[in-house]
Amino acid sequence: MRKTLDRLISWTGLIVAAVLLVAGGLMTYASSFIGDQVQQQLTQQDITMPAATAIAEMAPADQAALAPWADGTTKMTTGEQAKAFADHYILVHMNAASDNRTYEQVSGEFMTMSKDPGADQAKLAELGQLRQTLFMGNTLRGLLLNAYAFGTMGTVAGIAAVVAYVGAGLILVLSILGLRHARRATDAVTTAPAVRDEALALS
Repeated sequence: MRKTLDRLISWTGLIVAAVLLVAGGLMTYASSFIGDQVQQQLTQQDITMPAATAIAEMAPADQAALAPWADGTTKMTTGEQAKAFADHYILVHMNAASDNRTYEQVSGEFMTMSKDPGADQAKLAELGQLRQTLFMGNTLRGLLLNAYAFGTMGTVAGIAAVVAYVGAGLILVLSILGLRHARRATDAVTTAPAVRDEALALS
């Protein structure tokens, strides 16, 4: 009974190890594919990370987020860079231009003013330009943050692949040890009668 249980558990372990190896391979492929796609898409945008002089007047938190690439020559190629550029450069300039108003707020003001026949046309044009700037900024931020999200998914897939490989290795070793134990139990059961018969014959 014990040897049957050992074999059942061991073979189940081998199947689980095989499944984990396949899953690890798929996640490795996914991680590599996503990473390549993010890099290609960002490279095509040809965005240069801001130089130290361009962020010198920003808040310390924004400067710290952009500092690793603030040499004026680094091209954006990773999701981490995309997030830093979106949240600590584009958004900062959008907030400065709009006095911390959102696109929806500015657009609402523009629509209200455009319906007023007596509205100052110069101010209306200025508000319309600000509205367009915020729209473009939000669009670019959205694209960059999507790249960051996919890049993060690729990183997580890579970590999951490593965990799957390690788990498969551990289960494989335990399964092999289980099969060896079952084999020894079988040999012991087979040998015991022979030893007993030999002992009886000698007596």
